[in-house]
Amino acid sequence: MHVPNRFFRVVFVTLLISLSSGMAFPGTRLMTANAHPNSRKTAQALPQNNNQSQVTRLNQEGIKLSGQGKFAQALQILEKALAMSQENEERSVHAATLNNIGRVYQNQGQYSQALKYYLQALRINKELQLNEKTPGQAHIALGKTYSNLGYLFERLQKPELAIFFYKHCVINREKVRLNPAAFSVQQIDAYNLTVAQTYRTLGEALLKGKRIKEALRIMDLVKVEELEEYLHNVQGNQLTVKGIEIVPPERQIKQKLDKTLDDAVTQGKELASLREIPAESRTPQQKQRIEELVATQQKIMDEFYDFISSPAVTAQVDQISRTARQQNLDLESLNAIRDNLARLPEKSVLLYPLVLKDSLELILITPESPPIHRTVAVKREKLYQTIAAFRQGLENRTTEDVKTPARQLYDWLIKPIENDLKQTGTQTLIYAPDDQLRYIPLAALYDGKQWLVQRFGVNHITSASLTNFNTPRESNVRVLAAAFTKGSYAVKVANRQLTFSGLPFAQREVESLAATVPGTTQILDDAFTLKTTVPQMDDHTIVHLATHAAFVVGKPEDSFILFGNGDRANLRDVASWSLPRVDLVVLSACETGLGGKLGNGEEILGFGYQIQKTGARSAIASLWAVDDGGTQSLMSSFYALLPSGKLTKAQALRQAQIALITGNFPVAVQQQGIGSSLSHPYYWAPFILIGNGL
Repeated sequence: MHVPNRFFRVVFVTLLISLSSGMAFPGTRLMTANAHPNSRKTAQALPQNNNQSQVTRLNQEGIKLSGQGKFAQALQILEKALAMSQENEERSVHAATLNNIGRVYQNQGQYSQALKYYLQALRINKELQLNEKTPGQAHIALGKTYSNLGYLFERLQKPELAIFFYKHCVINREKVRLNPAAFSVQQIDAYNLTVAQTYRTLGEALLKGKRIKEALRIMDLVKVEELEEYLHNVQGNQLTVKGIEIVPPERQIKQKLDKTLDDAVTQGKELASLREIPAESRTPQQKQRIEELVATQQKIMDEFYDFISSPAVTAQVDQISRTARQQNLDLESLNAIRDNLARLPEKSVLLYPLVLKDSLELILITPESPPIHRTVAVKREKLYQTIAAFRQGLENRTTEDVKTPARQLYDWLIKPIENDLKQTGTQTLIYAPDDQLRYIPLAALYDGKQWLVQRFGVNHITSASLTNFNTPRESNVRVLAAAFTKGSYAVKVANRQLTFSGLPFAQREVESLAATVPGTTQILDDAFTLKTTVPQMDDHTIVHLATHAAFVVGKPEDSFILFGNGDRANLRDVASWSLPRVDLVVLSACETGLGGKLGNGEEILGFGYQIQKTGARSAIASLWAVDDGGTQSLMSSFYALLPSGKLTKAQALRQAQIALITGNFPVAVQQQGIGSSLSHPYYWAPFILIGNGL
């Protein structure tokens, strides 16, 4: 939609008036203009008391009425909530209610009115942030307010300004990550757009502007934010806390914005305090000071508007993307990734896909060159359909059914970067999958002649900023191998009742492992309990669990690992394990997509993160329920190759997978006797390595 310059001027005049004066607009709240209607709602911090509970109820009622198109009634109720929060000086609650009133105006397409409430909330949240008693809460609210402004400027067809404000959302959000408990504070529902969606929108805008280095940073941080929305209280580190860089062309605007906000907060507080005095009770000095503050506010507004609308700044804003993409940005996160890649023993690259509504975006990072960006014109629904067909073909075990979608996925994910991989001499793909791509094994893509695993090793990660690629594994291999081999247990998985039976080949799997690695600790069936097994794990470098595990769409509590006596550990339980000396956790009978239900793969992402949180450096898991005998053959091959120390974990897994494809098994495995052909990817492809691949 085209927005005339006159409206854009009104927007900024409104912005400065509201920031500097603290003027109250009738019935106010903040929300992103035309925010995504189907997005999961996030909220604004709210400590509860009786009055706040009533304000919360009124906000909920107003939101519901707005959704029904009853805008006048919604505004009436929200204005009542606004008055209550203002009367009781509940500033964060007041800002949240401002947001919700703005949301009503957005639903009516009254964007200038919505903007007024964004800006009122921005000023209040900035005041709270400057005088913060509870670390993090005001940063969260301030970040969301910046997100709303970013979305509004996107609607106003000002993409560089939209990016600028979205970045401030990221910067504020990532500051909180070091104190993630702030995310748990009870909140009013005041936003339609989740923070993860904000990150994705920013990534898309940066890619459209060909600002690849900055987009890479956001593509990494979006995975951290997805983990937060799934698991909650996800701890950041010194890499994540840096947020995203404000590039040189944006700094002049930032300096002016920061000064405007600081001045508005300072003078707005003084003006509000003076206006609380009844007019008839004010002294001559107080009346004069009010006049001075009003004049100063007008000056602040004029100066900022003159600045933002000056020919020089207008030209600068129009050129920000062009300038930013040409600059040699010293992004510390990118340099850290390059350094990690350069120190790996094999020639490795990092592949980041980003699934958007109308395209698949690929970013390839190598140790030497700038990030490489490719856009693939495929709609998200078409990608989802192909992923579903691929998984169906894998489970049907018919060659043609799997090769057709495997070839299509290869053409979308690998072919656009094929020449780049050749030129860099790539041996291993370090892969950070996005969305439903987490449900498929990259190793089983098909180029028309061979499977991808026959050309490259594949090492999955959660995100680069949360993964240490280069910590070497301990040379003295000590294995704990546990198995569920007999009996059965009825388990409620989400809303389904399922029965999990013992794995007959699991005992042979454990025995084979023990024969390959002398001194292996073996635990079977009833002895394989939570109480006895978990305390022993950190005495070993490899923990191998030949038992059922299910990663289920929904809550972390729905995904679990089943122990031999029927005990279960869900994804939240796993995070409490302490495994700092464990190099690898292997789950050889996992399953995802139960009942054909695929989400966005956050449960797989969450599993990888929770294992890392224990201190363990990596995990191997499967993406579907695998043939018991095939699993034994693959695991036997893997452990026959790994202890020599000549191969990394990623290399050993790759060679074990190739052994099943070709039938050329290690000698020790051949002596065990291999039955029918295991060359179909159903048998070897589900196993993925997540984390440190050394």
